[in-house]
Amino acid sequence: MIPEVLAVFGPTASGKSDVAEALADRLETEVVSADAMQVYRGLPILTNQPARSTRLVAMRELGDEMSVGEYGRLAHAAVDELVETNGTAVVAGGTGLYLRAALVDLQLPPAPPPGARERWSAVYDTNPDAAHAQLEAVDARAAAAVHVSDRRRVVRALELAEMGESLAPGDDKLWSEETRRPTLIAGLEVRSVQLEARITKRAEEMLAAGVVDEVRAALAAGVSRTAGKALGLRELADLPRDEALELLVTRTRRYAAYQRKWMRRIPGIVMIDGDRPTTEVADEILEVARAR
Repeated sequence: MIPEVLAVFGPTASGKSDVAEALADRLETEVVSADAMQVYRGLPILTNQPARSTRLVAMRELGDEMSVGEYGRLAHAAVDELVETNGTAVVAGGTGLYLRAALVDLQLPPAPPPGARERWSAVYDTNPDAAHAQLEAVDARAAAAVHVSDRRRVVRALELAEMGESLAPGDDKLWSEETRRPTLIAGLEVRSVQLEARITKRAEEMLAAGVVDEVRAALAAGVSRTAGKALGLRELADLPRDEALELLVTRTRRYAAYQRKWMRRIPGIVMIDGDRPTTEVADEILEVARAR
Protein backbone atom coordinates (compact mmCIF):
# COMPACT_ATOMS: atom_id res chain seq x y z
CA MET A 1 0.00 0.00 0.00
CA ILE A 2 1.25 3.47 -0.93
CA PRO A 3 0.13 6.56 1.02
CA GLU A 4 -2.31 8.73 -0.89
CA VAL A 5 0.25 11.54 -1.08
CA LEU A 6 4.00 11.35 -1.63
CA ALA A 7 5.70 14.68 -0.99
CA VAL A 8 9.28 15.48 -2.03
CA PHE A 9 11.08 18.42 -0.44
CA GLY A 10 14.65 19.57 -0.82
CA PRO A 11 16.85 22.60 -1.38
CA THR A 12 17.07 24.19 -4.78
CA ALA A 13 19.10 22.11 -7.28
CA SER A 14 18.67 18.94 -5.18
CA GLY A 15 16.83 17.21 -8.03
CA LYS A 16 13.42 17.10 -6.33
CA SER A 17 11.47 17.87 -9.52
CA ASP A 18 13.10 14.98 -11.40
CA VAL A 19 12.50 12.63 -8.47
CA ALA A 20 8.87 13.72 -8.22
CA GLU A 21 8.34 13.13 -11.94
CA ALA A 22 9.91 9.67 -11.66
CA LEU A 23 7.55 8.86 -8.79
CA ALA A 24 4.56 10.14 -10.75
CA ASP A 25 5.54 7.97 -13.72
CA ARG A 26 5.76 4.85 -11.53
CA LEU A 27 2.43 5.60 -9.86
CA GLU A 28 0.69 6.76 -13.05
CA THR A 29 -0.28 10.10 -11.57
CA GLU A 30 0.83 13.74 -11.73
CA VAL A 31 2.94 16.20 -9.78
CA VAL A 32 1.57 19.17 -7.86
CA SER A 33 4.13 21.97 -7.55
CA ALA A 34 4.70 23.55 -4.13
CA ASP A 35 6.87 26.42 -5.34
CA ALA A 36 5.85 30.01 -4.64
CA MET A 37 7.46 31.39 -7.79
CA GLN A 38 6.56 28.66 -10.27
CA VAL A 39 2.90 29.68 -10.04
CA TYR A 40 3.71 32.63 -12.33
CA ARG A 41 3.76 32.74 -16.11
CA GLY A 42 6.55 34.64 -17.82
CA LEU A 43 9.55 33.45 -15.80
CA PRO A 44 10.04 29.79 -16.81
CA ILE A 45 13.83 30.03 -16.91
CA LEU A 46 14.34 32.03 -13.72
CA THR A 47 11.96 29.86 -11.68
CA ASN A 48 13.19 26.61 -13.26
CA GLN A 49 9.73 25.48 -14.30
CA PRO A 50 9.45 21.82 -15.29
CA ALA A 51 9.23 21.00 -18.97
CA ARG A 52 6.34 18.59 -18.50
CA SER A 53 2.84 19.51 -17.47
CA THR A 54 2.69 20.04 -13.70
CA ARG A 55 -0.23 21.15 -11.56
CA LEU A 56 -0.13 24.73 -10.22
CA VAL A 57 2.71 25.86 -12.50
CA ALA A 58 2.34 29.00 -14.70
CA MET A 59 -1.25 29.57 -13.56
CA ARG A 60 -1.02 33.27 -12.60
CA GLU A 61 0.05 36.42 -14.43
CA LEU A 62 3.09 38.26 -13.11
CA GLY A 63 0.97 41.19 -12.06
CA ASP A 64 -1.21 39.03 -9.78
CA GLU A 65 -0.68 38.69 -6.06
CA MET A 66 -0.60 35.18 -4.59
CA SER A 67 -1.18 34.18 -0.98
CA VAL A 68 -0.46 30.99 0.95
CA GLY A 69 -4.17 30.68 1.68
CA GLU A 70 -5.15 30.83 -2.00
CA TYR A 71 -2.39 28.42 -2.94
CA GLY A 72 -3.51 25.99 -0.23
CA ARG A 73 -7.06 25.89 -1.55
CA LEU A 74 -5.84 25.23 -5.10
CA ALA A 75 -3.37 22.59 -3.92
CA HIS A 76 -6.02 20.75 -1.90
CA ALA A 77 -8.29 20.64 -4.95
CA ALA A 78 -5.47 19.36 -7.19
CA VAL A 79 -4.35 16.71 -4.70
CA ASP A 80 -7.90 15.53 -4.07
CA GLU A 81 -8.62 15.21 -7.79
CA LEU A 82 -5.45 13.18 -8.40
CA VAL A 83 -6.06 10.88 -5.45
CA GLU A 84 -9.67 10.29 -6.47
CA THR A 85 -8.69 9.68 -10.10
CA ASN A 86 -5.33 7.91 -9.83
CA GLY A 87 -5.14 6.77 -6.22
CA THR A 88 -2.06 8.87 -5.46
CA ALA A 89 -0.72 12.40 -5.83
CA VAL A 90 2.90 13.58 -5.79
CA VAL A 91 3.67 16.99 -4.29
CA ALA A 92 7.08 18.57 -4.86
CA GLY A 93 8.65 21.87 -4.03
CA GLY A 94 11.16 23.90 -2.18
CA THR A 95 8.90 26.55 -0.65
CA GLY A 96 8.38 25.11 2.81
CA LEU A 97 5.24 27.03 3.69
CA TYR A 98 3.61 26.13 0.37
CA LEU A 99 4.45 22.46 0.93
CA ARG A 100 2.81 22.56 4.36
CA ALA A 101 -0.19 24.39 2.90
CA ALA A 102 -0.59 21.64 0.29
CA LEU A 103 -0.50 18.86 2.87
CA VAL A 104 -2.19 20.35 5.93
CA ASP A 105 -5.35 22.28 6.69
CA LEU A 106 -3.49 25.34 7.93
CA GLN A 107 -5.56 27.79 9.93
CA LEU A 108 -4.17 30.91 8.31
CA PRO A 109 -4.81 34.26 9.98
CA PRO A 110 -6.98 36.78 8.11
CA ALA A 111 -5.69 39.81 6.23
CA PRO A 112 -5.66 43.07 8.21
CA PRO A 113 -8.40 45.64 7.63
CA PRO A 114 -7.48 48.69 5.53
CA GLY A 115 -5.08 51.02 7.34
CA ALA A 116 -4.27 48.66 10.20
CA ARG A 117 -0.80 47.77 8.99
CA GLU A 118 0.16 51.40 8.49
CA ARG A 119 -1.19 52.34 11.92
CA TRP A 120 0.65 49.57 13.77
CA SER A 121 3.81 50.18 11.74
CA ALA A 122 3.75 53.80 12.94
CA VAL A 123 3.33 52.59 16.53
CA TYR A 124 6.33 50.32 16.18
CA ASP A 125 8.50 52.93 14.45
CA THR A 126 7.77 55.41 17.24
CA ASN A 127 8.92 53.04 19.97
CA PRO A 128 9.67 49.34 19.25
CA ASP A 129 9.97 48.45 22.95
CA ALA A 130 6.61 50.02 23.74
CA ALA A 131 5.01 48.25 20.78
CA HIS A 132 6.35 44.91 21.96
CA ALA A 133 5.17 45.65 25.51
CA GLN A 134 1.73 46.42 24.14
CA LEU A 135 1.78 43.08 22.31
CA GLU A 136 2.73 41.30 25.52
CA ALA A 137 -0.26 42.88 27.26
CA VAL A 138 -2.75 41.63 24.67
CA ASP A 139 -1.10 38.38 23.48
CA ALA A 140 1.65 37.10 25.75
CA ARG A 141 2.09 33.91 23.73
CA ALA A 142 2.81 35.82 20.52
CA ALA A 143 5.08 38.28 22.34
CA ALA A 144 7.15 35.38 23.66
CA ALA A 145 7.54 34.02 20.12
CA VAL A 146 8.53 37.32 18.47
CA HIS A 147 11.68 39.31 19.20
CA VAL A 148 11.28 43.04 19.74
CA SER A 149 13.62 43.77 16.80
CA ASP A 150 11.51 41.77 14.34
CA ARG A 151 9.47 44.70 13.04
CA ARG A 152 7.41 42.77 10.49
CA ARG A 153 6.24 40.09 12.92
CA VAL A 154 5.59 42.48 15.82
CA VAL A 155 3.38 44.57 13.55
CA ARG A 156 1.61 41.47 12.23
CA ALA A 157 1.06 40.15 15.75
CA LEU A 158 -0.50 43.45 16.83
CA GLU A 159 -2.77 43.43 13.78
CA LEU A 160 -3.98 39.94 14.60
CA ALA A 161 -4.43 40.63 18.30
CA GLU A 162 -6.67 43.54 17.41
CA MET A 163 -8.82 41.15 15.35
CA GLY A 164 -8.98 38.58 18.15
CA GLU A 165 -6.48 36.29 16.41
CA SER A 166 -2.96 35.25 17.35
CA LEU A 167 0.36 34.92 15.57
CA ALA A 168 1.08 31.94 17.86
CA PRO A 169 -2.20 29.98 18.11
CA GLY A 170 -2.47 27.16 20.63
CA ASP A 171 -3.34 24.68 17.87
CA ASP A 172 -0.49 25.31 15.43
CA LYS A 173 -0.78 22.83 12.58
CA LEU A 174 2.24 24.19 10.73
CA TRP A 175 4.59 21.94 12.72
CA SER A 176 2.13 19.14 13.47
CA GLU A 177 2.48 15.66 11.97
CA GLU A 178 -1.21 15.79 11.12
CA THR A 179 -1.94 15.87 7.37
CA ARG A 180 -5.14 16.03 5.33
CA ARG A 181 -4.50 12.63 3.74
CA PRO A 182 -2.12 9.73 4.50
CA THR A 183 1.21 11.20 3.45
CA LEU A 184 4.89 10.33 3.22
CA ILE A 185 7.25 13.32 3.13
CA ALA A 186 10.70 12.59 1.71
CA GLY A 187 13.54 15.06 2.18
CA LEU A 188 16.47 14.96 -0.23
CA GLU A 189 19.90 15.21 1.34
CA VAL A 190 22.68 16.34 -0.99
CA ARG A 191 26.26 17.01 0.10
CA SER A 192 27.09 20.72 0.31
CA VAL A 193 29.91 20.50 -2.24
CA GLN A 194 27.68 18.70 -4.73
CA LEU A 195 24.77 21.08 -4.14
CA GLU A 196 26.92 24.18 -4.64
CA ALA A 197 28.28 22.77 -7.90
CA ARG A 198 24.74 22.13 -9.12
CA ILE A 199 23.67 25.66 -8.16
CA THR A 200 26.54 27.20 -10.10
CA LYS A 201 25.86 25.00 -13.13
CA ARG A 202 22.18 25.87 -13.09
CA ALA A 203 22.90 29.62 -12.89
CA GLU A 204 25.24 29.39 -15.87
CA GLU A 205 22.64 27.44 -17.85
CA MET A 206 19.99 30.04 -17.03
CA LEU A 207 22.15 32.80 -18.46
CA ALA A 208 22.89 30.77 -21.57
CA ALA A 209 19.15 30.12 -22.03
CA GLY A 210 18.33 33.84 -22.10
CA VAL A 211 17.18 34.56 -18.56
CA VAL A 212 18.32 38.19 -18.76
CA ASP A 213 15.94 38.96 -21.61
CA GLU A 214 13.22 37.08 -19.75
CA VAL A 215 13.50 39.11 -16.54
CA ARG A 216 13.79 42.42 -18.39
CA ALA A 217 10.59 41.66 -20.29
CA ALA A 218 8.86 40.68 -17.04
CA LEU A 219 9.88 43.86 -15.26
CA ALA A 220 8.87 45.99 -18.23
CA ALA A 221 5.40 44.41 -18.15
CA GLY A 222 5.11 44.85 -14.40
CA VAL A 223 5.28 42.36 -11.55
CA SER A 224 3.28 42.06 -8.35
CA ARG A 225 4.79 42.36 -4.89
CA THR A 226 4.89 38.59 -4.50
CA ALA A 227 6.21 37.88 -8.00
CA GLY A 228 8.90 40.50 -7.41
CA LYS A 229 10.44 38.26 -4.75
CA ALA A 230 11.73 35.83 -7.37
CA LEU A 231 15.38 35.16 -6.61
CA GLY A 232 17.69 37.13 -8.89
CA LEU A 233 14.92 38.99 -10.73
CA ARG A 234 16.27 42.52 -10.40
CA GLU A 235 19.97 41.62 -10.18
CA LEU A 236 19.90 39.85 -13.52
CA ALA A 237 18.14 42.77 -15.13
CA ASP A 238 20.41 45.50 -13.78
CA LEU A 239 23.93 44.13 -13.25
CA PRO A 240 26.67 43.20 -15.74
CA ARG A 241 26.62 39.50 -16.62
CA ASP A 242 29.54 38.38 -14.43
CA GLU A 243 28.36 40.34 -11.40
CA ALA A 244 24.82 39.08 -11.86
CA LEU A 245 26.01 35.48 -12.07
CA GLU A 246 28.13 35.80 -8.94
CA LEU A 247 25.35 37.42 -6.95
CA LEU A 248 22.76 34.92 -8.17
CA VAL A 249 24.93 31.99 -7.12
CA THR A 250 25.61 33.53 -3.71
CA ARG A 251 21.96 34.30 -2.99
CA THR A 252 20.85 30.87 -4.22
CA ARG A 253 23.35 29.17 -1.90
CA ARG A 254 21.97 31.16 1.02
CA TYR A 255 18.43 30.24 0.07
CA ALA A 256 19.39 26.58 -0.20
CA ALA A 257 20.87 26.75 3.32
CA TYR A 258 17.57 28.22 4.55
CA GLN A 259 15.63 25.43 2.82
CA ARG A 260 17.80 22.79 4.46
CA LYS A 261 17.10 24.26 7.89
CA TRP A 262 13.37 24.31 7.14
CA MET A 263 13.54 20.72 5.86
CA ARG A 264 14.91 19.44 9.16
CA ARG A 265 11.91 20.96 10.98
CA ILE A 266 9.23 19.24 8.89
CA PRO A 267 7.36 16.79 11.16
CA GLY A 268 7.71 13.14 10.22
CA ILE A 269 10.04 13.75 7.27
CA VAL A 270 12.08 10.78 6.03
CA MET A 271 15.53 11.78 4.85
CA ILE A 272 16.71 10.21 1.59
CA ASP A 273 20.20 10.30 0.07
CA GLY A 274 19.84 12.51 -3.02
CA ASP A 275 23.44 12.06 -4.21
CA ARG A 276 22.40 9.24 -6.57
CA PRO A 277 20.68 8.77 -9.91
CA THR A 278 17.06 9.91 -9.96
CA THR A 279 15.73 6.39 -10.48
CA GLU A 280 17.50 5.09 -7.37
CA VAL A 281 16.18 7.94 -5.23
CA ALA A 282 12.62 7.38 -6.48
CA ASP A 283 12.88 3.64 -5.90
CA GLU A 284 13.98 4.13 -2.30
CA ILE A 285 11.13 6.52 -1.61
CA LEU A 286 8.68 3.92 -2.91
CA GLU A 287 10.28 1.23 -0.78
CA VAL A 288 9.92 3.41 2.31
CA ALA A 289 6.32 4.23 1.37
CA ARG A 290 5.38 0.57 0.97
CA ALA A 291 6.98 -0.33 4.29
CA ARG A 292 5.00 2.21 6.33
